[in-house]
Amino acid sequence: MKKNWLMAIFPGALALMVVSLVVALFIVKLLWAWTIPDLFPGAVEQGLIARSISWLTSLKVAILVAVFAGIAGVRKDRD
Repeated sequence: MKKNWLMAIFPGALALMVVSLVVALFIVKLLWAWTIPDLFPGAVEQGLIARSISWLTSLKVAILVAVFAGIAGVRKDRD
């Protein structure tokens, strides 16, 4: 019985993880396109910084942010 319950939960959990990943990538792409051209207009015009990023690049940025957040969480004092 326990195995059947686990097999029923697995597809839903997997779908939730995939949806969360897609939403996170969409947010990274949206924030990049919204903030970077305003913060660095000269660099964007000269082609030094991309105006928009690809899905793969947004995945890399999301992973980098997650690693930094993980490091910051590990180093936090636990008084």
